[in-house]
Amino acid sequence: MSSHEPHHGLDAATEAALIADADGRAQRYLTGIGTRRVFPDSAAIDAVRSLDAPFDETGWAPSETLRALDEVGGAATVASNDPRYFGFVIGATLPIAAAADRLVLAWDQAASSFDNSPAAHLLERHAARLVLDALDLPRDAGVGFSTSATAGTLTALVTARRVLLSRHGWDVDRRGLSGAPDVRVVVSELAHITVLKALRLLGFGLDNLHRAPVDEHGRIIADMLPELDDRTILILQAGEVNTGESDPFITLVPAAQRAGAWVHVDGAFGLWARASRTHQHLVAGVDQADSWTTDAHKWLNTPYDAAIHIVRDSTHLADALNADAAYSTATADAQKNLTLEFSRRPRGIPTWAALRTLGRTGLAGLIDSRIALAQHAANGLREAGYSVLNRVVLNQVLARGDDAEQTARAREHVQNSGEAWFGGTTWQGQPAFRISLSSWRTEQEHVDALLATLAGAKQ
Repeated sequence: MSSHEPHHGLDAATEAALIADADGRAQRYLTGIGTRRVFPDSAAIDAVRSLDAPFDETGWAPSETLRALDEVGGAATVASNDPRYFGFVIGATLPIAAAADRLVLAWDQAASSFDNSPAAHLLERHAARLVLDALDLPRDAGVGFSTSATAGTLTALVTARRVLLSRHGWDVDRRGLSGAPDVRVVVSELAHITVLKALRLLGFGLDNLHRAPVDEHGRIIADMLPELDDRTILILQAGEVNTGESDPFITLVPAAQRAGAWVHVDGAFGLWARASRTHQHLVAGVDQADSWTTDAHKWLNTPYDAAIHIVRDSTHLADALNADAAYSTATADAQKNLTLEFSRRPRGIPTWAALRTLGRTGLAGLIDSRIALAQHAANGLREAGYSVLNRVVLNQVLARGDDAEQTARAREHVQNSGEAWFGGTTWQGQPAFRISLSSWRTEQEHVDALLATLAGAKQ
């Protein structure tokens, strides 16, 4: 490609035309939802590889860069914003959340504190209040809007370890960890990989973790919980990734409290059952924990980079994450003092937009309707001759065919068709596949089409 336009310092008219071109291309992409392959074919993927050109002297014209991004990059995207996408737990983006993100991008705010952006600071503070209200968690808790569940878990566990050590007279900020009292960690046998990653990065050592046995549904067995004490972090789950089941918080959390342990809940998607009209009982007692992590980009259907961590005592979180400097001081609830990032975009604003627009009724309807679709999918799978391996209490359907070969064949049949997508997994040592229902776009007709394709794979 050759360069025929200035690359930077565009005049106002050229800048406006470039942004308008991007808006038009984005609108055309959205118009194609439901028509393109859910997973790109090899030709589209190879075309993106061809963009790997040397860094040249002149660069491309902005319009040509945008064209390549759209026409070549766009063709190789996974249609996770499509009603036929059932992979992992990825929600399509609600229109209001997408619109808010586009507007925020135009604002170009450094959302670290009030001084950097009063709008971002106040809107993310409003978003925090809406999150706590929607999830019915302590209203004075500290809330950070982070990039991912991994970052949120890292933050919550840093806070937990700091508090536990402080209670034993150890100032980890000044003295570090060398010579510090041991902090034990108890996790489920089925702890999510992001939890294990955070623990590994924090130096706890995977071999040092105390693993709690689980039952046939993937829940910690209360009677087999390892010993807890006042130097223990107990990590529980709201929504096991395969079964969707939650640990028995109503039993485990009080036991941890009696021992003086810190309880953290990994609730990436399962915590949103708190906002359901009819399924709140699945996470009864979860509100008594010390910290929680969840994702907005799953069941709340916001754009990505929208995770949330919550700590019951906001001062614990703010003290652990404080990033004040002589040139940049801020209030305790400034996001730079509640998250890992100092320089950050206001990723909490799409969450504010989604919750403000949905309201309590809309949010509950979004959650409960996805659960109903999952149950419908499970019934259809059984009728088609598949074994459904979980109780389908939330939005996860775990299934397999008659044997490992048929299970793989069914998954590959769907993936190769381009008409839908879901992934494989392993459950109790055997291959299985997992259908996740979290997109607001998905309706019963899309589930029925998937079921028909799977029934055909069985024949």
